[in-house]
Amino acid sequence: MELGWLLWGAAVLLLLHFLMELSPAVNFVLRVGFYYFLFVVCSAMTAPVCILVNGGRTVKNMKIIKTVVKTFKYFFGLRFETKGLENFKVEGPAIIVSNHQSMLDMMGLMEVLPDDCVQVGKKELLYAGTVGLIMYLGGVIFINRKSTNSAKMVMAEVAKTMAADNVKVWVYPEGTRNCTGDLLPFKKGAFHLAIQAQVPVIPVVYSSFISFYNPKKSLFTSGKIKVEVLPPIETKGLTPDDVSDLTDRCYNTMRETLFKLSDLPCPSEAKDSS
Repeated sequence: MELGWLLWGAAVLLLLHFLMELSPAVNFVLRVGFYYFLFVVCSAMTAPVCILVNGGRTVKNMKIIKTVVKTFKYFFGLRFETKGLENFKVEGPAIIVSNHQSMLDMMGLMEVLPDDCVQVGKKELLYAGTVGLIMYLGGVIFINRKSTNSAKMVMAEVAKTMAADNVKVWVYPEGTRNCTGDLLPFKKGAFHLAIQAQVPVIPVVYSSFISFYNPKKSLFTSGKIKVEVLPPIETKGLTPDDVSDLTDRCYNTMRETLFKLSDLPCPSEAKDSS
């Protein structure tokens, strides 16, 4: 009986391998499924450790979570090339902003996440089973994106938390995933927060994933991701009137860096050269 199950198991694995080689769509679905499976299982296993070691919800748990998630890249053949990590070494709190491309961003986040840094995420993630639990334990701040008043109240509390707990806050200013190889317009919440708290903004840029991950083409293979942490942008002395300029400055700098890291010409530059 046991030998029969082993033979059936081997046959299924061989069939899956054959289908993955034969069909990009099957390969994509299986790799994405395995990615979610890893997160669900590892979250369930890591949550008790976080509770036992640190007693519950705290940003200190991110060190444990980071250690676990950083191993995921080996399952998918992803390599990270980082630059500028020294720019995280600012005294006191800061707002970190980065581009947001896909579900793979969680691996990229954990690859460079500095100590004492919490993330801002959509409230729906809180209800994502064991993944929501581990995010809660890691101190993630959940925002209801459908309610402007609620989001503003949460961000006001974030400003107080930054000052009281001396933590950095990681925000995705595009507001949603964007796997186009370019940046979406930035929402201004993070920049309002930075000026309100008078803390620096640290831009982080990840190269485009589209050469190895593209849901529209059912593409998910191995690849290299370049990450650059840009120099902090000071906000001391700035007022709410400067929010738009600060937003535009970060957007233009990050967009230029995105195309540089992705070895692609910036559309505006390509247009000028024609």
